[in-house]
Amino acid sequence: MLTFKVLSVLLSYPETETLAVLDDMAALLEQENLLLDAPKKTVLALINSYRGKDLLELQEDYVALFDRGRFLSLHIFEHVHGESRDRGQAMVNLLQMYESHGFELASAELPDYIPLFLEFLSQQTAEEAASLLHDAMPVLSLLGARLTERGSLFHGIFDALAGFAGEPDGMDEIRQQAANEGEDETLVNMDEIWEEEAVSFMGAGEPCNTQTTTVSPVTITPRDEFLKAQRRL
Repeated sequence: MLTFKVLSVLLSYPETETLAVLDDMAALLEQENLLLDAPKKTVLALINSYRGKDLLELQEDYVALFDRGRFLSLHIFEHVHGESRDRGQAMVNLLQMYESHGFELASAELPDYIPLFLEFLSQQTAEEAASLLHDAMPVLSLLGARLTERGSLFHGIFDALAGFAGEPDGMDEIRQQAANEGEDETLVNMDEIWEEEAVSFMGAGEPCNTQTTTVSPVTITPRDEFLKAQRRL
């Protein structure tokens, strides 16, 4: 399942090491052949777009795309809970799932950071990876739709994940949400965002209690409430 490791590296902040393994990543995608043809072609195009580029330029483009607002945040629970306290409990539940599988965080990243989540999936069976991905697809598909609207090749990563795990219910509404939401004004409205009421639409269980093993730590339910949450965030 090293394909997920490739997607994790591509979705991470570009480093010198990233440029050194472009050929290896492209070859691995072809060798494992886990992705559908269309998204695989886009992911390979993303890899090729790194060739011959200055590292500093790649890093500046990455920051401008993913780190200048909330719409394209690579933290899953930010799109579900915003800054509410439920996000902290969701983090705890996800971290406990990692630990139960023997997966230890070696970086300072939060457990819901998507590249970290994909690295975890690379160590699971295909069935387990597909199940966990399916639970997270409402957020991942929205990110993919937003990247498509921006004409970014990074959308291929999220299309690849949808091809592996299946699109969530209400995909047409998710695409409409991405097409109609306008500019990300997170930085402009930061003061107002911090004053918003808490938004909680995450799975079962009380905020201060750990979810049982029958509830996935990345389940986002129900679909209608998730879309409403997006309009609030």
